[in-house]
Amino acid sequence: MKKLERMPEMKAFAFVLAMMLMTITVHAGVAKQAFGKTPDGAAVDLYTLKDGKVEVAIMTYGGTVVSLKTPDKKGNIGDIALGYSSLDGYLAKSPYFGALIGRYGNRIAKGSFVLNGKKHQVPVNDGANSLHGGTRGFDKVVWRAKQIANGVELTYVSPDGDQGYPGKLTTTVRYTLQENSLKLEYSAETDQPTVLNLTNHTYFNLAGKGDILSHQVRIAASRYTPVDGGLIPTGELASVEGTPFDFRKSTAIGKRIGDANEQLKLGKGYDHNWVLDGTMGELKNVAEVAEVAEVAEVYDAESGRTLEVLTDQPGLQFYTGNFLDGTITGKGGQVYGFRSGLCLETQHYPDSPNHPAFPTTELKPGQHYHSVTTYRFGTR
Repeated sequence: MKKLERMPEMKAFAFVLAMMLMTITVHAGVAKQAFGKTPDGAAVDLYTLKDGKVEVAIMTYGGTVVSLKTPDKKGNIGDIALGYSSLDGYLAKSPYFGALIGRYGNRIAKGSFVLNGKKHQVPVNDGANSLHGGTRGFDKVVWRAKQIANGVELTYVSPDGDQGYPGKLTTTVRYTLQENSLKLEYSAETDQPTVLNLTNHTYFNLAGKGDILSHQVRIAASRYTPVDGGLIPTGELASVEGTPFDFRKSTAIGKRIGDANEQLKLGKGYDHNWVLDGTMGELKNVAEVAEVAEVAEVYDAESGRTLEVLTDQPGLQFYTGNFLDGTITGKGGQVYGFRSGLCLETQHYPDSPNHPAFPTTELKPGQHYHSVTTYRFGTR
């Protein structure tokens, strides 16, 4: 009888404990839900991170930032990342919306490079060149995920020979959200010499609609890497002085994007790598750790939203959505037309394996690659 008499107390205790656990989950600001399956039956999950002002949703397919909701200067919440509301859109057609990019972000000329005297061939999927890791890069795989404090940790093991790249590469990316800042921590290790260039390909539109030509951009870079007709770096580190590529002072994207400049014609706008000022641009070892610094800022006067980019990488690919053509309808029925989003991809330089003078992207066994990029959101 005494045990039966204690049942109400035990139920009450269980209820209080459940409420405490629920409170902890809410404060942690991380929620998980099913987000569909890939054609081969792999389950895809969506993790939503909240910090009170900013909300970010990340799915395990491609480690993709599906949505990024922030307040404008009036406190109205809007989604500032281009993408789809369901997995089907990403599976059908996606120009790397929000995705993690690897093994090698950006372009490799003719899809080939020599490492330790041996030539390696990777898939050609961008004209005559390889782009963003090949036909099945890190953006098209399902990452293993686990919840961590204030975020989610994603892991993918790329086997030796994956897309033609040598070595078994284990990559971990941590997304955490705190104090209006989305932090990405990349880590990687290999069992054979290989090359890698990891980044994120979120398309931002701080107004949440229309094009990005009125957005003002500042990039802390005195030089950039000019490209040829295939958007492959020529090897030159050219000064931005007196060119449309000088964003050392905040400038509207649309102010000079239409200038009669050969580089702008080749890229159909801005689609170039900026050589970031400071010691980051002098790194000689992909596993070296540099100091994280603010390297770029974007401001939209209409919404008042700001985006600051902090990184330890030597380069920044600034892309103005020049290949968006109105054939994609995304979240909320929005048609993504010409220059409706911009990308700020922290990275090593494109085609580095074929340019010995560039900071190396070779990773060797025993080295631990680690890099940090933070996107900080605000208003003014």
